[in-house]
Amino acid sequence: MKAHQNLSKDVEANAAASEALKGAAVGAAKYGLPLLLLPILGPHLSPIYRGLTIQFKVFIQMSGMTLGGMIEADRRIRDYEARVRIEKRRAKDAAAWQRFEEGYRESMANEGPAKRK
Repeated sequence: MKAHQNLSKDVEANAAASEALKGAAVGAAKYGLPLLLLPILGPHLSPIYRGLTIQFKVFIQMSGMTLGGMIEADRRIRDYEARVRIEKRRAKDAAAWQRFEEGYRESMANEGPAKRK
């Protein structure tokens, strides 16, 4: 069985975690800012909102921010994975192309100028 690695030294995992953290912060702000209008407009527009306790109003605000953070973090992590997959594929293709070119140069050098004609 494979032993667990120290994740603090795993560059790819740390980059993915950083991207997810940025997404969570952006999502919390993106969903939380519009919900800040709820305590301002809610009491004027809805008698139901007026009857809610402070704790429940805070819960509504926090749940919107949490939902936004999860959605945006997930989107960012999927985009990051796609970017990394493309970069790895490009590196693999570049290495294969380089091996092909080196083999071709070697075969041309071994043939000599007389055999090429």
